[in-house]
Amino acid sequence: MTAPAAMERWISTFLEAQAAEADAARNTRLAYGRDLKDFAGWLAGHKLGFADVARDGVEDYIVWCEAQGLSKATRARRLSAIRQLFRFAHDEGWRADNPAIRITGPGASKRLPKTLSTSEVERLLDAARTKGRNPGERLRNRALMELLYATGMRVSELVGLPVAAARGDPRMVLVRGKGGKERMVPLSGPARAALTDWLAHRDADEDRGRKEGRPPSRALFPGPGAEGHLTRQHFHLMLKDISVLAGIDPTKVTPHTLRHAFATHLLAGGADLRVIQTLLGHADVATTEIYTHVLDDQLKNLVLTKHPLAKGKA
Repeated sequence: MTAPAAMERWISTFLEAQAAEADAARNTRLAYGRDLKDFAGWLAGHKLGFADVARDGVEDYIVWCEAQGLSKATRARRLSAIRQLFRFAHDEGWRADNPAIRITGPGASKRLPKTLSTSEVERLLDAARTKGRNPGERLRNRALMELLYATGMRVSELVGLPVAAARGDPRMVLVRGKGGKERMVPLSGPARAALTDWLAHRDADEDRGRKEGRPPSRALFPGPGAEGHLTRQHFHLMLKDISVLAGIDPTKVTPHTLRHAFATHLLAGGADLRVIQTLLGHADVATTEIYTHVLDDQLKNLVLTKHPLAKGKA
């Protein structure tokens, strides 16, 4: 296949292939597109293109990115996007080589995910029962919080759940994750109870709405937005209010913090890492392994603060 003349066409064809073959999520493709457009702009300024840039050109670009003050994580992500573009170009016969394949990236700084203790999560769940202007909102907020902690779902997965997923008092829920990949996640007893209570209220409200001429919603958690369900932003703000009610610093609590708590608490309870990987929807177990480091840190802190011979020696 003949290589496109314009770099924009290289990028668009690569992104189309990522969507079709690699099933890359929309946000991932957008990030690739931004990074590659920046690289293309730098190349154009140096009278170069994707078809003729050599390894030293790619290295010069990464050095330039560092000079612009970009973080290690951003530089590592850009190099990854460039590598994948040239791997695709090589597979398509657009280039005979991949000029980025042997370049050592800066490496993203590894930060351990922030999490919450079991008692903090219990306080949040208790507070969710009281958060809301009316009984319906309180039932909804309780169901949202119980589901999030019981399943480790991403907030976008949670708010986007269809009401069909909750029918029949399910023991498991089908979740559509990144790239449209589906997985089954089990529900705890408290989550099922909260879901049943919310569904009864929601259905009664839908029945009243039908009599008033309102169209039914397909969302488990309906909202006024364009997509018809509660937005991530609304949930994020709601979670901050629940944190205050629970007496927890709201800067510590995000939807992702609860996802981390779900994984860390499962691991501490003896769950297999592969099982946690499946429940979280991670494509690679290496992503899930970060929780072993979180647990190691907690155990080390426990020994240093609670062991009688370690007190005062940390």
